[in-house]
Amino acid sequence: MIETKIMICVCLCFPLTINQILSLLCPLFFCFGLKVCGMLACHNYWHWALYHIEKGQYEAALDIYDREVAVRAKNSGAMLDFVDNASLLYRLQLEGINVSERWSSCFEEFKDHVTDHILSFNDAHSMMSCLGAGQERFSNKLLESLQDFIKNGEGDNQRISEHVGYKLCKALKDYQDEEFAAVVDSLMPIRYDIYTIGGSNAQRDVFNLMLISAAMKSPSNEHKNLARSLINERKSLKENAPMTDRLMAKWLSLHGE
Repeated sequence: MIETKIMICVCLCFPLTINQILSLLCPLFFCFGLKVCGMLACHNYWHWALYHIEKGQYEAALDIYDREVAVRAKNSGAMLDFVDNASLLYRLQLEGINVSERWSSCFEEFKDHVTDHILSFNDAHSMMSCLGAGQERFSNKLLESLQDFIKNGEGDNQRISEHVGYKLCKALKDYQDEEFAAVVDSLMPIRYDIYTIGGSNAQRDVFNLMLISAAMKSPSNEHKNLARSLINERKSLKENAPMTDRLMAKWLSLHGE
């Protein structure tokens, strides 16, 4: 395509950062490359939306959600798309964006799967959908079913659910109930084991963000100081990160001298 050839020439002729290259190439890639793409199309749009959330471009992220992620999740019936749907809404919600009217359709995708317990990763995103849609009966059902699975089930996910999965789902519910100290107390001991639930680093980062947010909102001074340490750690791992800078600015506005 001539548009792609022109863009490649621009990238080769001028020294650009990776973020500048992505800003130029992503619109063309998604417009022309994913129209008929298969199972990863929704997930790729999810990554593109995360890029906008990182930069604080919430309207652009919502546009991708409404045009692509929500539509593809509804039409595909694939769990990968369901979790992208829930994760994107939850991240926007953590950023203070009101997405309440979008949760009901997301929940409809998950409601028949709240007792599956195939992967703890899926359970956690199912819990997000229940909480976001205000479906307390289903969020309680998920926790009760998960406890039964831990007691009577078997296999790798039974062990992961016992050590990590249940605590993660309970932390999500505690966050919804504004029990922020309980969230921190639940997540810190398992922080380095969350990788066992599955998913990528990018997908699991939502739990890091929830932990930081809960620590900032906790009444405990120890937790508030922990929040700053977690933000500094995040900054050291990725210096050029607008979201991290926003988190630090928020911490300073709430707790700075």
